[in-house]
Amino acid sequence: MFQDLFIHTLLISYIIVMLLTFGLLLTWVERKQAAIMSDRIGANRAYLRLPFTQIKLIWWGLFHGIADGLKMLLKEDFKPRAHDPLIYTLAPWVMFVPVLLVFAVIPFGGSLSPAALFPGSETVAQWFGDKSYPLQIAALDAGLLVLFAFGGLTIIGAMLAGWSSNNKFSLLGAVRAGAQMISYELVLGLAIVGLILIYGTVNLVAIVEQQSAILWGFLPAWGIFLQPFAALLFLVAAQAESQRIPFDLPEAESELVAGFFTEYSAMKMGLFMFAQFIEIVVIAAIFTTLFLGGYNLPFMSDQGFVFPGGVEWNLPHWAVILTQISVFWTKVFLVCGFLVLVRWTLPRLRYDQLIQFAWRILLPLTLINLLVTAIVVFAMQY
Repeated sequence: MFQDLFIHTLLISYIIVMLLTFGLLLTWVERKQAAIMSDRIGANRAYLRLPFTQIKLIWWGLFHGIADGLKMLLKEDFKPRAHDPLIYTLAPWVMFVPVLLVFAVIPFGGSLSPAALFPGSETVAQWFGDKSYPLQIAALDAGLLVLFAFGGLTIIGAMLAGWSSNNKFSLLGAVRAGAQMISYELVLGLAIVGLILIYGTVNLVAIVEQQSAILWGFLPAWGIFLQPFAALLFLVAAQAESQRIPFDLPEAESELVAGFFTEYSAMKMGLFMFAQFIEIVVIAAIFTTLFLGGYNLPFMSDQGFVFPGGVEWNLPHWAVILTQISVFWTKVFLVCGFLVLVRWTLPRLRYDQLIQFAWRILLPLTLINLLVTAIVVFAMQY
C-alpha cells in the first residue's frame, strides 16, 4: 500500500511540475516564435544579475515568463463592486484545475518496474517485489471518456467567470465562449470516434500499444496514418477549443476587451491565461497519444526494439523508460510548436463565421469521415 502511495505521489508531482514548466516555457516560445516569424528579436529584456557582479543572465529571454508570474503575484487584486464573491473566486480554479486533471489519464511511458530499475538494490527489490506501475496517474479502462468529461468542465469555468463579474462585456464574452466551446467540443469528440472504431477501445494505453504495430512492413500504425482527415479535424477543433487565434473571439483582447475575464486582475487573471497555455500542452499530449503513437517509437516495446527480420535490440529497463518519456515529451513539444505557429499565421474570424464554420463545415465533414470509417471497418471484418 505504501509503495503504491509513494509511486503515485511521485507521478502526480512529476506531471504537475512538467505541466507548469511547459506552460511557463510556452509563454517564451510564443514570444520568440512570433519574433522570428516577424523578423524581430523578441523578448530579451528580463534578466538575472549574478550577486556582486555586473554579469546579467539574459538567456534568450527565458526569464520573461518568471517576470510575468511575479508581476501577476504582486499586482493588486481589484474586484468589481457588485460581483458574486464566492463564484468570482471559484471560477478561475474551475477553469484551471480540470486542465490539470485531464492529464491524469494520459500515459506518458510504459510500465515502470522499480526492482528492474535498480537491479543491484536489495532494499528496493524487497520493498516493491515484482510490482510494476504504468506511467499514468489513473490507469482507467475508460480513459478517453474521462478525458472528455474533465475537458468539458472548462466551459463551466468560463461561464461562471462572466456571470459572477456582473459586467455586460464579461457576460457577452462568457456567452461567446460557451457557444464556441460547445460547438467545437462536439467536432472534437466525433473526430475521435473513428479511432475508437479502428482500435476498438477507449483505453488510452491500449490505443498506444496498438499504434506500436507496423502497417505493410514499413509504416507505423499511428492514428495520423489510419485517420489523417480526423487528425486534421481534431487539430482545428482543438485550436478553437483552446480559444486561440484564429478562434479567440471569447477574448480578442485587442478588440473586445478581455471577454469573460474582463473584471479579473492579478493572479486570478493569471490563472485564466496560464490555463490556456497548459491547455495547449494537454491538447498536444492528447494528439500525441491518439495520432502519433504516444510514448513509443516504431518497432519499440517494453524490452527494447524488435526490427523486421526478427532482429532484436534489448535495452536495460532504465533506458527503455527514459527513451519512452523523452519520446513522448519531444512529440508534445513539436505539436505545441505547431499550434503556436498557427496562432501567428492565420487572421481572426468573425464570430458568425466561427460558429458557421463549426456547424456547417466541420461537423458535416466529421460525420462523413465517421461514416466512411465505419463502412471500411465493417467491410474489413467480413
